[in-house]
Amino acid sequence: MNEQIKEKILALLDQHRIMTIATLRSDGWPQATTVGYVNEGLTLYFLCGLDSQKAANLARDARVSLAIDHDTSDLMAITGLSMAAHARPVTDRTEAEKVLRMLALKYPEQVTLPMPMPSPEDVRIFRVTPTVISVLDYSQGFGHTDLVTC
Repeated sequence: MNEQIKEKILALLDQHRIMTIATLRSDGWPQATTVGYVNEGLTLYFLCGLDSQKAANLARDARVSLAIDHDTSDLMAITGLSMAAHARPVTDRTEAEKVLRMLALKYPEQVTLPMPMPSPEDVRIFRVTPTVISVLDYSQGFGHTDLVTC
């Protein structure tokens, strides 16, 4: 992956904090949901409920597709990322605690939470490792994408 594309991907990841992630249900239908995320380089992390449908889906099949973008009134300013990736549970407590601290830092304007921050035992935390990233940038032309294999 060339450095310019990597910097563009990292900038887009750092500008956003929510993504739509699609997992595969047991009946084969995709399930898309919106989740908050944090990233360390190209590795993304998100959390969900212990008994959530996402957690059950990922226990069967670690493959995910995701999209990160934002709304804009200027058609030619559309930018975003989509990825094919694998999502695996974080089982190391030190890594899980780090992710929870990173998540709190992603919301600096949130002075207090209406509830205590969950502990690693209260939630399921997933590490998302991309295999293919599509970088969307309409400023380079209508529908322009750069495809990157990781």
